[in-house]
Amino acid sequence: MASKFILTAFSKDRPGVVADLSRVIYENGFNLEDSSMANLADEFAILLLLSASSKNGDEAQKRLTMECRRLRIEEGITAFIRPVTPEVPKNKSDTVTKSIHVEGIDQAGIVYKISSYLADRYININSLTSEIKKSPESGTPMYLMEIVIEITGNLSLQIIEDELARIGDQLNVDVRLE
Repeated sequence: MASKFILTAFSKDRPGVVADLSRVIYENGFNLEDSSMANLADEFAILLLLSASSKNGDEAQKRLTMECRRLRIEEGITAFIRPVTPEVPKNKSDTVTKSIHVEGIDQAGIVYKISSYLADRYININSLTSEIKKSPESGTPMYLMEIVIEITGNLSLQIIEDELARIGDQLNVDVRLE
């Protein structure tokens, strides 16, 4: 079984950031299994799931940690690596995947209030993306968010939808469960 690692990195956005980081990953014997990357305010943010053969996992992690230090000095890429425990298969038969769409005037607290509601009900966030766009009519900053959630157990989708709509009313944003 392969050893698994999470690598997080960020750098001032520029051409070659992904190439610099993926070269180090490749040259140190890691396989890039999953990734999420985004440009946020001219900073390039990277989240990677890596694997290395279990027979050289510890040594590979040490080498890659040293390479991450070098990347910071030579390329301006700050990167951190840590091991993750192997995934335990979940019983997906009682899990429902849904999306929550949020749109409204930008304000502090939108993510906090919705994520707190979900956490209080043990609803897992699988992914969350958000952005601010200006309204084409008025130029007002509009907050757009999409959350993919996993609902387990006997929670009523109608109750969740109603409670999310109530939160949306409090924040004066549109919240839809799909």
